[in-house]
Amino acid sequence: MSTSSSAPNTGVTVAFVHGAFADSSGWNDVVAQLQRAGITAQAISNPLRGIAEDTAYVASALSQIPGRVLAVGHSYGGAIITNAVPRVGNVIGLVYVAAFAPDEGEVLGELAADSKDSVLNTALVELKYPTTDGGSATEFAINPLKFHGTFAADLSEKQAAVMAATQRPVAEAGFTERSGPPAWKNLPCWAVVATGDTAAGADIVRSMAERANANITEVKGSHVIMMSQPKAVADVIRNALSSLN
Repeated sequence: MSTSSSAPNTGVTVAFVHGAFADSSGWNDVVAQLQRAGITAQAISNPLRGIAEDTAYVASALSQIPGRVLAVGHSYGGAIITNAVPRVGNVIGLVYVAAFAPDEGEVLGELAADSKDSVLNTALVELKYPTTDGGSATEFAINPLKFHGTFAADLSEKQAAVMAATQRPVAEAGFTERSGPPAWKNLPCWAVVATGDTAAGADIVRSMAERANANITEVKGSHVIMMSQPKAVADVIRNALSSLN
């Protein structure tokens, strides 16, 4: 977990939660923009081991951040802040960046299957990893040959190739475990919808944001909109902070 310097700001820490096939470095350019504006930012490393385990970890991390928090989630990370935030008392708002915002009882794998925009299922590679009880479980990675077109089409091929080589697989449980009571029912929300999102699916992301009554900003770009359009994402976060103070 990485933390910025304690610069004078709005009194709210912006806490970032990354999604599947990624890590916190995807937020680097957005964090840099916020830090230049004197806003404290902190990135939480998402374990990517399933809804239940990741929710518990992120809730613990959020609860240890002093003061008020604006939680920002990308992709699968949106599902995790949706589930984690109701367990803590210091989060005052949510920002979904090309992110899932499931309702109670929903399953991400089923939601993604309904998307007309997402092609992620055609790009996944199934892998196995050992469990602590001596068994094994399934996780998924993105086929490196399909990573650019599926996940990061508006980045260069060289940048996407590095991302593909350093991606972090996500446990199958992330797509099969049911979501719990959602934070968006009780907190103000903002959403960035990437119009060219073929991973989560722009249609699903938009419909979830509308259901959450989020203040929606549409930005032309791929699923990794925080990397290709960091200023646009940072602007949404700054607008959220202004509304909350």
